[in-house]
Amino acid sequence: MKIVEVNNITKKYNLNQLSEPVSLRNGLKSLFTKQEKSKDYYALNDVSFSINKGDKLGIIGNNGAGKSTLLKILSRITNPTSGHVQVKGKVASLLEVGTGFHPELSGRENIFLNGAILGMSKREIKAQFDEIVDFAGPQISNFLDTPVKRYSSGMYVRLGFAISAHLNPEILIVDEVLAVGDADFQKKSLGKMKEVAANEKTILFVSHNLTAVSNLCNKTLHLEKGTVKQMGETAVVLKNYMSEVQSKKMYYAAENFQSGLGNDLIRLKYAEIKPELSENVDYWTINNPFKLHFEFWNTLNDVDLNVSVHLYASTGECIFNIGNQPSKYNAGIVSTDIAIPGNFLNDGSYFLSIMVVKNSSIVLANFEELFEFEIADYRENTTWYGKWPGYVRPNFPIVMKQVTSEI
Repeated sequence: MKIVEVNNITKKYNLNQLSEPVSLRNGLKSLFTKQEKSKDYYALNDVSFSINKGDKLGIIGNNGAGKSTLLKILSRITNPTSGHVQVKGKVASLLEVGTGFHPELSGRENIFLNGAILGMSKREIKAQFDEIVDFAGPQISNFLDTPVKRYSSGMYVRLGFAISAHLNPEILIVDEVLAVGDADFQKKSLGKMKEVAANEKTILFVSHNLTAVSNLCNKTLHLEKGTVKQMGETAVVLKNYMSEVQSKKMYYAAENFQSGLGNDLIRLKYAEIKPELSENVDYWTINNPFKLHFEFWNTLNDVDLNVSVHLYASTGECIFNIGNQPSKYNAGIVSTDIAIPGNFLNDGSYFLSIMVVKNSSIVLANFEELFEFEIADYRENTTWYGKWPGYVRPNFPIVMKQVTSEI
């Protein structure tokens, strides 16, 4: 039975821009004489799909793809510009922090308010009340009678998810807002979502965490620039999505010395990042080792050279800087190879830069952000689907053994 049907929905915003800047010198008169140009922005454009009762739909895509706008329309927070949506059943939504809360009411009062909005009786809410508070944790139970306007964003998320997951909705809609919570709460929340999923409830789940999507969702919708890129079985859609995300150019080749990046002392001839992909997996995951190979033209004779490789997270932090001891080189082409093991970097986006250095201290050439690449998460047979903390994710051996059978 179809429980959610989305038919040709479009969400358009009008972005009004003045044809030229308004200056103070022109005074108030300019406010009335400048001509405005209307520019339309389509957050969603002719989106259609449907899901059956009991389906767990993952919704993926880059920032700005329209994922959150779609969930707001399905949650009836906003209306589409055109098209229509049919949703059958009680919907509980956890989108932006504090969605559905009255800031002046306490946590206790908001539990009853949200339950009433879902059509539950006071008796039904009371039956779930203790379980909701227990799930939200001591961070909430100690401030249950405090107005939620004084809650932190993490407390909002804890209470909001506890309410949404326990008040027996037929459709649960969850955005990436869970990322606001700490690792322990994310683990508990994702476990609860799996429990809800096992009870034949319908879930719509927006996340950049592909491990969670893979393990929780039987279907996945890939949005791109407000349109449906692909909709289908999760394994197929995720495979195509990651292959596309990782299709960025991971090699550089100069036609000749003059066209190479660099300067008259050092110019880059060739560079390549090459992951060793797993069998039957055509995208780069945390398990895969990778190699960096590059060649550069050197115009100096009898010079001590070494290289320095910097890896940065997309947020700008330097993950590592590796270099080698300087050696004597003459004019010509110098080749360099570096191997990075698998189970070392965490999933995420990275930038790689290369320096060629003289006498361990003088930078002759700096090829900044030469490559940008993406590594996907990959976990099998796991009960924890949340984002693994940290930039590195080493797989060091851990030895555990039974010391005694006595207590």
